[in-house]
Amino acid sequence: MKIILSFLKKYKIAAAMALLLMFLELAVELVQPLLIGKIIDDGIQGDNLEAVYWNGAVLLGLSFIAFIAGLITSFYAAYASQGVSYDVRDQLYRKIQSFAYQNFAKFPTSSLITRLTSDVTQIQNTVFMALRFATRAPLFVIAGTVMAFIVDWQIASVLLLFMPILCVFLYHILKRVRLRFRSVQDKIDAVNTVMQENLAGMRVIKAFLRQKHETTRFNSESEKLQHHTVSALRLIEIAMPIAMLLMNLSIIAILWFGNLQVGTNDASAGDVVAIVNYATRIMGSLSAFSMIVMGLSRAQASSDRIAEVLETDVNVEKQSDAIASSSSHTTAGEITFSNVHFQYPNQSRAVLEDISFSVAPGERIAVIGATGAGKTTLFQLIPRLYDVTSGTVFVNGENTLDQKLDALRGIIGYVPQEVLLFSGTISENIAWGKNDASIDDIREAAMAAQIHSTIMKLPDQYETTLGQKGVNLSGGQKQRLSIARALVRRPDILLLDDSTSALDVDTEAKLLDALKAYQCTTLLITQKMSTTIRCDRVFVLENGKIRGTGTHEELLATDALYQSIYASQAGKEEMSNG
Repeated sequence: MKIILSFLKKYKIAAAMALLLMFLELAVELVQPLLIGKIIDDGIQGDNLEAVYWNGAVLLGLSFIAFIAGLITSFYAAYASQGVSYDVRDQLYRKIQSFAYQNFAKFPTSSLITRLTSDVTQIQNTVFMALRFATRAPLFVIAGTVMAFIVDWQIASVLLLFMPILCVFLYHILKRVRLRFRSVQDKIDAVNTVMQENLAGMRVIKAFLRQKHETTRFNSESEKLQHHTVSALRLIEIAMPIAMLLMNLSIIAILWFGNLQVGTNDASAGDVVAIVNYATRIMGSLSAFSMIVMGLSRAQASSDRIAEVLETDVNVEKQSDAIASSSSHTTAGEITFSNVHFQYPNQSRAVLEDISFSVAPGERIAVIGATGAGKTTLFQLIPRLYDVTSGTVFVNGENTLDQKLDALRGIIGYVPQEVLLFSGTISENIAWGKNDASIDDIREAAMAAQIHSTIMKLPDQYETTLGQKGVNLSGGQKQRLSIARALVRRPDILLLDDSTSALDVDTEAKLLDALKAYQCTTLLITQKMSTTIRCDRVFVLENGKIRGTGTHEELLATDALYQSIYASQAGKEEMSNG
């Protein structure tokens, strides 16, 4: 719960006002049984209508004051709770934005969505409840017991027989329910995971006729969520009747003992009614404990889950705060790997081993190799999406660990293997790569990426709205839009991770020719010989190591792996014709 208190500090004035007005409500509620007792003793039994009118008027006036105080309390409680939820969600989102790639291995997307929505909402509801009800209920239990003793300590002593048992019972319930609601939030994660996968892969599911299987899978996770939720709620629902039973027994005991006290003139009927009134209201406060216990239990679980994200160590971002070196070597687009090794967290085998090479400014390099050779990982080390395990990566002559992360990534245009477009217009998606991109910049990048003519055929051209993830575009069109998004920033280094796989040979050739105008260092992951032929050099990766470098002709003459890849494509036909 520390996280809630830390965010609540900003709204301490609103919280203080809510609590002060809540205390006013509480004071009125504590005085009301006394006034009811006076009406009975002084007014009804004393046959004094003036006392009835006077005390009744005071009772009505205090009730009106409590009503107004309650309204204002609700306002301040809502203001504080909404403010806290906004700040927690904002802080969570900022933290997630700073995550390095390895952090996402610990927190699946579905889990982060649950924490940003369900968990934050639970925190919001708990802050409101704490300021409006949860604080008031235990205070009334304590203060109401004290007031009952002030009225008549002998009758009120009956409460002491039941209150300790009830408090210990509720404490143990609170501990057990908190653990169960932690399981509930985890099961919500699981359900969200299945939903996200199904919605994202709906076309594949339909193509392979897997609707029934996925429905069964979803129902299975939903049933687990239902089971854990019912288990937690059942514990609360069993607890509250037991608590109510104890309190009803105490009221019966008060009435029985109070009747004896009235019979011996040791107490008045008004005193007995006042104490019964206190006991009834105490019982009402305790009955609210079901809601309070459930809310606090879920809030504790949600608070723990939010704290896990906020307290996550983001090593890459911390290192990015280092001051950039003052090296005079400023040749734009130069890349050097020196004895680089890389191993993913919690993995036993290195993905890249002893990688060393240099790429000159403006050079075009094709990276080729089998699936799992480490090509994408090599690319991700350049903009520091991951940091090297050992060795050094230099960009423009400077160690990337000594460069500001924003400055480093600002000179790199990266097109990942998995194309991701955002909801919005085509122009907005291209301009996403450069905040101040003009329409001329957008058009120039689109023409270089060979997507301009396609865009101009659309009804709204550059203002055409894309469906979610560009669902209304083909694979090749999405790839070219992603390339345009990288080119619009006119990068010093362009990284294309198998980003032309859906393009035909002619379109790809035009794209590669257009890239010459950008004079950027270009690295392409590809499996196409038509691409490697048009590059200055080719790197052949195998099992995390560079096994060969050279031009297309050099590798074709010396490297067996490259020869086998070539032979599987155009080489077969060429050799047969020869």
